[in-house]
Amino acid sequence: MNAMRQLHVEKVVVNIGVGEAGERLVKAEKVLEMVTGHKPVETISKTVNRDLGIRVGMPLGCKVTLRGEDAEEFVKRALVIREMRVPEYSFDKEGNMSFGISDYTDFDGMKYDPEIGIFGMDVNVVLRRSGNRITQRSLLRRRIPKHHRVDREEAIQFMKDKFEVQVIQ
Repeated sequence: MNAMRQLHVEKVVVNIGVGEAGERLVKAEKVLEMVTGHKPVETISKTVNRDLGIRVGMPLGCKVTLRGEDAEEFVKRALVIREMRVPEYSFDKEGNMSFGISDYTDFDGMKYDPEIGIFGMDVNVVLRRSGNRITQRSLLRRRIPKHHRVDREEAIQFMKDKFEVQVIQ
């Protein structure tokens, strides 16, 4: 098979939304650092929601972006928690996959800490083919042709082949 047609995991973004700054956000950052082994970054609100008391520039959560080997290892660990089963609606039409983990203590080696509490997280997996850089480079920026983009069926097949995931209807 052509090397440019093969899929790979470009990145994995692990996100915890807290909804407020303060002590809960610090605890969420600690959880992400324990689970991923990387330093998290705060996510900042971009809009105003008066009902929820959210202003522009207010920290709402934290996230970690993993790439390369770290990303694939984390996906394997996260899928074991999900018992290697993911619903079909977790895949979008661009070939990305998202699923949730309800408690960080489900990971191997993690114990419940009463000071931290229970935190769940969202895991987003981005699948791409080689050559995606043309969409982000500064010179001669181009769009990816339709036949080179990843679609939903290809993403499902890749996850079945590489990670032995069972996709539920």
